[in-house]
Amino acid sequence: MLKVKLSQVGKRNRRSYRIIIAEAKSKRDGKSIEKIGNYNPRAKDNKVQINKDRLDYWVKNGAQITEAVRKLI
Repeated sequence: MLKVKLSQVGKRNRRSYRIIIAEAKSKRDGKSIEKIGNYNPRAKDNKVQINKDRLDYWVKNGAQITEAVRKLI
């Protein structure tokens, strides 16, 4: 089963996140199928960038969105 989830990148106390498509059982920062966006909580406006077309494509093909990503969208 595929999931749309967050993957951490960056240094400690300087985290930013990638929004990825990955297997549900894969590790948080493990192998991903596709990167569809990013989220930087340290930016002034908590900037979220996401490719809506690719998100819609993966959801139509059975990917489930995790709760953390659902809150961002």
